[in-house]
Amino acid sequence: MKTEQQVMARGVTQERQLQSSDGYLVVGIAVLLVAVGIYSFVSMPFGVGIVGLLVRITPIFIAVFLFAGLYMLQPNEAALLSLFGKYKGTDRSEGLRWVNPLYSKRKLSLRARTLNTAPLKVNDKRGNPVEIGAAIVWRVRDSALAIFNVDDFERYVHVQAEAALRHIASLYAYDDGEDLAEGETTLRAGMEVVASAMRAELQSRFAAAGIDVEDAKLTHLAYAAEIAQVMLRRQQAEAIISARKKIVHGAVSMVEAALQGLSERQIVELDDERKAAMVSNLLVVLCSDKETQPVINTGTLYN
Repeated sequence: MKTEQQVMARGVTQERQLQSSDGYLVVGIAVLLVAVGIYSFVSMPFGVGIVGLLVRITPIFIAVFLFAGLYMLQPNEAALLSLFGKYKGTDRSEGLRWVNPLYSKRKLSLRARTLNTAPLKVNDKRGNPVEIGAAIVWRVRDSALAIFNVDDFERYVHVQAEAALRHIASLYAYDDGEDLAEGETTLRAGMEVVASAMRAELQSRFAAAGIDVEDAKLTHLAYAAEIAQVMLRRQQAEAIISARKKIVHGAVSMVEAALQGLSERQIVELDDERKAAMVSNLLVVLCSDKETQPVINTGTLYN
């Protein structure tokens, strides 16, 4: 991947500033020349000939020439100026500006733009197919690189964004698992780390076009349709196991507290066999996911 320093070292055309003139002053001069030309033409006596006519209307031609050099730039807009195919510079001034009328002008927006990539089907670190999408905020930093170093910088951004997204997705697993190291970043749990890595990847790829990445975040992340149901059952199984562990832990604590309370208050004396039966019954009641039907003993304690 080419870095920004490598791109600059190739000797490609880079942006350089061109100082334009105040367009309002030129408009005033051009209007004055038009007025002088019209006055000279109107007051021209008959029979002065072609040469005299051209001399008197020359101010009008000069005014038209001056008007051809006028252009207007909005905030966060630039104009690339070239003379007979040679790049002369970029003007980033705002308002009505004027340059040599022979310069060709190409306006370029420097405002922030958003690229919302459609969900892509890629393989994660485990090789599982996942769908992933991202929103990327970018803007043109170097107008000359964007126009002269790549053919179509907007399409370039789109293609490179997809390539970077595929590469980033292949570096991380979708979710935690036994095959991953403890604390390893995943696509689902490490959104901030993944976003930071994606911004660095995009910036490296966009350097050739003179484009800066201001933000990049994942907007869509899911298993592909062909494995979504299987992975959903796996997640459900993991959730059930986790819930059961908590239920059993709570039930054991409750049984322990019950036996300790009976013993401390000397409500009833139970031998080991009766304690085992009581523990078994209580665990069945507390851990069961269905309502239990109690059996009441109306006889003596041991009948």
